[in-house]
Amino acid sequence: MSDYEAYKLINSYGGSSSSSSMDALAGAGIWIIIAAILAIIGGILVYFLFVRSKTEPKGKFAKWLKDFLSFKVMWIEPILKCVYYIATIFTILFSFSFLALGGYGVLMFFLWLILGPIVVRLAYEMTMMFIMIWHNTRDIAENTKKKEATKK
Repeated sequence: MSDYEAYKLINSYGGSSSSSSMDALAGAGIWIIIAAILAIIGGILVYFLFVRSKTEPKGKFAKWLKDFLSFKVMWIEPILKCVYYIATIFTILFSFSFLALGGYGVLMFFLWLILGPIVVRLAYEMTMMFIMIWHNTRDIAENTKKKEATKK
């Protein structure tokens, strides 16, 4: 009887499965290493062959993809707006759960109903300030490049 057959026989009778879980864990660890190496190689290739390329891509999708990969297109603003609306609606609806508590729950309901959306709005505006700073900095950099190009 080979070792493999003995291993199958032991595991079929309810033997220890720790070795099989260790094998699975080792396989997952190896895959993580392979995935990391492939991701590093792929990221470097995409950056140097596509994003940093001096040639302008042909086609609407290729141009959009290059802008997307070089972060000229930012998705954070529409995502934040959607999250703001969701958080505000959730806060208002959640405030109604305090009514079931009675007594001080009614006070908590009104506080949460009034102050909750205000706090959500302030948090949204603080995150948007960083995006506005980025927009302004980008505009200043573009204007500086244009002025330098006209001087030459």
